[in-house]
Amino acid sequence: MSVADSQPPEEEFIEAQKNWDLEKLYVDLGSAKRKALTPVEKKLLRGLLCGCSPAEIAKRVYQSRNSGTVRVYLSNGLYKYIEDMLSNQLGYSVKVKNWSHVTHLLEKAGYKKNWFAVKQITTLIKNIREQEPNVLKVESTKIQDWGEAVDVSGFCGRMTELTTVSEWIVQQHCRLVVVLGMGGIGKTAFSIKLAQEIQVQFECVIWRSLHLCPTIDAMLTDIMQTLSPTLQIEQAATLNTKISQLIHSLRQMRCLLVLDNVDSILCSGDANLATTSKPDLLSQTQYRPGYEGYGELIRRLGDSQHQSCLLITSREKPPEIAASEGEKLPVRSLKLTGLSKTESLVILEAKGLLIPDYTDNGVFIDWYGGNPLFLKLVATTIQNLFGGSIYQFLKQGTIVFGDIRRILDQQFNHLSELEKYIMYWLVLNPDCTSVLTLTSLMIPGWSPRLRQRLILETLELLQRRSFLDMQAANLFPSAVWREYIIERVREKDFQSSTETETSLLMRDPILEAQLKNYVKKSQYDNQI
Repeated sequence: MSVADSQPPEEEFIEAQKNWDLEKLYVDLGSAKRKALTPVEKKLLRGLLCGCSPAEIAKRVYQSRNSGTVRVYLSNGLYKYIEDMLSNQLGYSVKVKNWSHVTHLLEKAGYKKNWFAVKQITTLIKNIREQEPNVLKVESTKIQDWGEAVDVSGFCGRMTELTTVSEWIVQQHCRLVVVLGMGGIGKTAFSIKLAQEIQVQFECVIWRSLHLCPTIDAMLTDIMQTLSPTLQIEQAATLNTKISQLIHSLRQMRCLLVLDNVDSILCSGDANLATTSKPDLLSQTQYRPGYEGYGELIRRLGDSQHQSCLLITSREKPPEIAASEGEKLPVRSLKLTGLSKTESLVILEAKGLLIPDYTDNGVFIDWYGGNPLFLKLVATTIQNLFGGSIYQFLKQGTIVFGDIRRILDQQFNHLSELEKYIMYWLVLNPDCTSVLTLTSLMIPGWSPRLRQRLILETLELLQRRSFLDMQAANLFPSAVWREYIIERVREKDFQSSTETETSLLMRDPILEAQLKNYVKKSQYDNQI
């Protein structure tokens, strides 16, 4: 029986209408086809827009594991209509490389709800500025200095986040925006892509990385010389004077200034929780010695009136941000999470992996939480050791290894003892996720008020540092952190760690018993 003959119910994949302008798509594709789409074509289109592969469409709609008919129907119909429609709109040839490419193309073309294409943003801002004569009208970007910005021509996804931050900066004139996320989540690529998308709205774009930890004096001198090559900068001038000069320039010229890897100059204050049963210190985020001037720069650019924007990326939120940010204030922050399954599949296919038709790819992507860097690293291992087969890699069971383990070790080892304790507790007690439950169960021997204060402060720190995800009023370790901690327990790292890490863990009899039982179970499973 052919797909066309089946004619399954019209309501299949109707959830696509929540995120996509289906009616406009139907009309535009019908124009490319030169007659209206059939009900089956509309159904298959909705399936693709829901992120389903041809195999998943066949299984869901036709209760069949044979996706060949669906693939042929797509290749001979919808893919061609989409190519013709977009080629006519853009003026150059567009090709649909595979099923997962469809959503990316249509999203970029503006068919996803709440997505403003760059040309739409440009038109909107032009109209706003024509009504506001006091706002500087920017014809083109006069100065561009991208420093060591990497190539992002293969950038995938993040359309919603790009739209949100673009609106903050271009429409709402935010002066300071912070992009947060764990290592490997794609903050650097996001900052470059965003700057490229909105550069036409600025007279000057400067992109700099703090990966090598340049001094604040060197950075300010570099930025000012880029803005005003003929400006004579007094080396003996104070930090406040140099920041004031920069703010003056940012008032005269609309500039987008990007500082990437700000976490390179941040550190966590050491809290010696082993010396007392009632500690009053936590591992607060602060600047490395000698780099405190960056904090003053960030604070003043966020507080001062000017027409420019400072965009920074970091694994954890700089201390100046919390007090000054707000949904309706000129200081905002955005936390990047993992890519969707459809976007992750684009990365895996680009690496040449053998993509399974059914659930293997979803399990694999969930393991790494859609982290782009982790997916790329593991994809290389799968190519080298497993012949490109995700299925074979899944069978061996090890998730955290190699460069991924080193990245996570680096971040985890910066945590205080209390932060590590809470991470262990959340992983070994997956049902205890509410703040109220945590504050009543954890850290025996401490007074309830002290325990509640410390746990609230620590949970907030962990969330700022991208260790925890939040759903409603519940906190969960992200998938890759959960797997990482399980590996630490299996390897008994907590027994060989420093005394400051183990003292609090072992003072909690419930958690101590859980740790030991988990190790015994892992040893028994390995023997089997």
